[in-house]
Amino acid sequence: MILNLDPNFKPFAAQQEVIFQNFTFSGGEPHIKIDPNFDVTQKITITHRLNSFNDLGLLCIAVDALRRMDVKNMELFIPYFPAARQDRVMIKGEPLSVKVYADIINGMQFDKVFVFDAHSEVTPALVNHCEVISNHTFIEAVVKAIGNDVKLISPDGGALKKIYKVSEFLGGVEVVECSKSRDVKTGRLSGFKVYNNDLQGADCLIVDDICDGGGTFVGLAEELKNKNAGRLYLAVSHGIFSKGFAVLNCFEKIFTTNSFKDFEGENVEVIGLNQLI
Repeated sequence: MILNLDPNFKPFAAQQEVIFQNFTFSGGEPHIKIDPNFDVTQKITITHRLNSFNDLGLLCIAVDALRRMDVKNMELFIPYFPAARQDRVMIKGEPLSVKVYADIINGMQFDKVFVFDAHSEVTPALVNHCEVISNHTFIEAVVKAIGNDVKLISPDGGALKKIYKVSEFLGGVEVVECSKSRDVKTGRLSGFKVYNNDLQGADCLIVDDICDGGGTFVGLAEELKNKNAGRLYLAVSHGIFSKGFAVLNCFEKIFTTNSFKDFEGENVEVIGLNQLI
């Protein structure tokens, strides 16, 4: 059975759903009422998109309600793991935010926790019984949608390990390595480099896990064009797009999933997770 806490997010094939109602008290606290008319001996898979602490709060109280109904077997699918980018303390005074979320989720004692395209190896190391679903089928679908040969662009060193695994999955698509510099105090990006002197008009697909404001990809797109790139495409597993899509108009098309939220846009194609997992 499945409990989709976000009614607009149903990533798995049709299953019997646990019925519930939820609302937020005027003080800001989430509340839930779960219909008890189901077999509590069955495994329950909970799905949710955690975009705020209130989303996490709804998950916590839903699990508490299910435990009080004597549900024993529970799994969790949260495609975008919150605070996964804060996976190290760069300067004194910062939190290790990913561990804060991991500790809360671990306290709910799930049999398994599924995460889609985790930002780094830190998340599965901190989350108990964590299973990471790779981005391989997502990028395969993107390449098919583009319909012509592309080079895979790794935006920085952190993405290299994953992108070479994608390349292997796709049968050995060429990878172009890139890098950038980031000021850890201000977050300012600079020093974009493409380690290929002449791309000879080849179409390029930048692959990464998260797009927030898009500064990395805009800066990299400029440098790719300086190295004679053809059409530019962007594929990100988790689209936040906090500055909108206008800033990313350097791309022929942007591909993402509905792991964070639902999107509509003229040059944006959303590939639903229900098509990938």
